[in-house]
This record gives sequence, structure tokens and C-alpha cells, in this order.
Amino acid sequence: MAKRRNRRKSVVTELRIYFEGDKALKPGFHKFLREIVERARSKRCKFQVVEARATPIQDFLDAVSTHRDSWNVLLLDHEEPEEFQRRKKALGECDQESVFWMVQVMESWFLADPDALEGLFGQQAPKGNPKVEEVPKRDVFERLKKAAGGEYHKVKHGAKLLESIDPAKVRKAAPNCERMFAILGKLG
Repeated sequence: MAKRRNRRKSVVTELRIYFEGDKALKPGFHKFLREIVERARSKRCKFQVVEARATPIQDFLDAVSTHRDSWNVLLLDHEEPEEFQRRKKALGECDQESVFWMVQVMESWFLADPDALEGLFGQQAPKGNPKVEEVPKRDVFERLKKAAGGEYHKVKHGAKLLESIDPAKVRKAAPNCERMFAILGKLG
């Protein structure tokens, strides 16, 4: 397999961030990443959040080939160990400053901001491990279900929570999120 590298120039004119999930999450990601959006705009850099629904890795690899003048970035859930290894292999030798392994599931970020959970669901958020990258996927959804008072919906609730969680709280609780903000914050 030929190497597909993301050729990031010293001056970036476009930043394209690919995420896996429903397009309804796009405004939430845009708002969550507002610090990076503002940094891009201050550098006269175009900024796009792109949903990569069924094939996030392939969509990203295609973007590396078709959007050569852009800094293409991929946000991926870490998932379970077997899935993580499969995804890592599929990415090949991609630039590690262009691929960010978030957490097992995006919803782990929500646990870092109990105030946002309480604001959306109107009741106290359940307590648990504050190191959200260590919380097993099953436990994440169980805590969200309790916070919601019964049913958590990935798109309906997830989109609203992405818009309302405090990136500073998430960065403090999730080292990989901090790494992403630090690297993307050096834009241009």
C-alpha cells in the first residue's frame, strides 16, 4: 500500500476536520471546536467540519488525496481494542498530527461536564470516574441514560450536548482532546 501522507504546509489555507457520525452533530462539533475555528479565521484559513458517516477512515484517506492543499484531520472514536487495531491498520502511515483518537465513544466527553448534562436533562448528573478516557463504553451510556432520566439518544441529545459542553473541562478530563486542541491550535 502506498503511503498517503497529509501534506501540511507551514501556512495552512484550509482546515478540514472529519468526524464519524450523523450530520446533525456537525453544528455541535463546530461550536465545540470554536477556539480552533477562531484561530483558523484569524489566519484567513477556511474551516470545515465534515461528517464521515459510514466510512470515516476511507473518507479521510480520500480527502488526503483530493484536498492536497488542505490540512485534513480525522477524529475517531477509540472503540474496543480489536476495532482500534483494525482502524489503526487501515490508516497506515498517516501523519499522527492529523489523526486524533478521541475516547471509546464521543459521549465520554459529555461526562467531563456535569453542568451541561444537568442543563439539558434538568437533574443532577451521576458521578463516576472523572478521567473520561478510562470509562468503558457501556458505563458511559449507562451514566448518560441515568442523566437523561431513562433514554439517551445519540443524535438528538448528542448534538445539543456537543454545543453546550465546555471544551476546557473536556480538555482537562481527556488528554487526547487536549492534544488535539494543542496541535490544531498551532495552525499556520
